[in-house]
Amino acid sequence: MNHRADVKRFEELFAPHMNAAYNLARWLTGNESAAHDVVQESALRAFKFMHRFAGGNARAWLLAITRNQSYTWLKQAAGNKWVSIGDEMPEDDLALGHTETPELSAIRSQDTALVRQALAALPPQFREVIVLKELEGMAYKDIATVADIPVGTVMSRLARGRTMLKTELLKLYAHE
Repeated sequence: MNHRADVKRFEELFAPHMNAAYNLARWLTGNESAAHDVVQESALRAFKFMHRFAGGNARAWLLAITRNQSYTWLKQAAGNKWVSIGDEMPEDDLALGHTETPELSAIRSQDTALVRQALAALPPQFREVIVLKELEGMAYKDIATVADIPVGTVMSRLARGRTMLKTELLKLYAHE
């Protein structure tokens, strides 16, 4: 294949999933700058090894690369004793709706921050399945592909992760 055809194939298969890749990388690394770097490296790897993609779910294939790059970043960061989970998460831009009062907006913003904080407190293997299922809406089999684990393990981690998330939220709300 020529370079133009490769670029076109990449744009068709993987470019539509870059936001999902960034979202996963941001939640796994907990660092916006690192997430951008991870996604850039993941896109480069996806392009470089695109000949190995035999078809199927391009999103799952790209997210598997992103997941692996995120864990590589986490290992390197831990070696440097520099892991900041959740420190650089941007606050949502919450515009007031016609029916929303400033009080409701403040409560919603506070709840969002607490959920982010609780999710960031989870171990990465539980955080990733929750992010992929709840935020990215992926099917169990696709999560299994991304995380390279059996579907049963996905369901188990999701159940345990949700329980852990609930516990973290209860702790945070108790300190309010």
